[in-house]
Amino acid sequence: MSKIFITLSFLMGVVVLASNYLVQFPIKYYNLQDILTYGAFSYPIAFLITDLTNRTYGKIVARKIVYLGFFIGVSFTLFFSTNFTDLISIRIAIGSGVAFIVAQLLDVQIFDKLRKKKWYIAPLTSSLIGSTIDTFLFFSIAFYATGIPWITLSLGDLAVKIFVALCMLIPFRLLLGTLKPI
Repeated sequence: MSKIFITLSFLMGVVVLASNYLVQFPIKYYNLQDILTYGAFSYPIAFLITDLTNRTYGKIVARKIVYLGFFIGVSFTLFFSTNFTDLISIRIAIGSGVAFIVAQLLDVQIFDKLRKKKWYIAPLTSSLIGSTIDTFLFFSIAFYATGIPWITLSLGDLAVKIFVALCMLIPFRLLLGTLKPI
């Protein structure tokens, strides 16, 4: 395996771990605790990794990065941030895994279908759709019927993910030429 493949997979796993850890902490400034967690800011980087991989190496390699990133991220989450005596912590791990794999594989497919359009169409569209699916799958699995305001948290989370997805177009464009096909 190439060094870049392992690096991208590891980065994907770190993003998943960081996001799973950070989603446990609501933002307590400006009365945002019921609508936003810190995880919303880190997770869109996963779509950047997937989309750069897809653009440079194609959808088969992008899928492999998703699968390996999924394995690394879920393993890290179970080992480092899951409290097995706390049902919500377990639900966060399960919700994260399900949401990640579904949303990232959907992102790969949508990106691949749109790759021949203008440079920004594929990453923006696939990230927006993937983020929407990911957000609602994750929050409903992790927090449904827990007393945590998961609907408002998911809407706040999604708003930030959309904003960050727009911002991620800048590094996407800048990094396009840095990865070289193997």
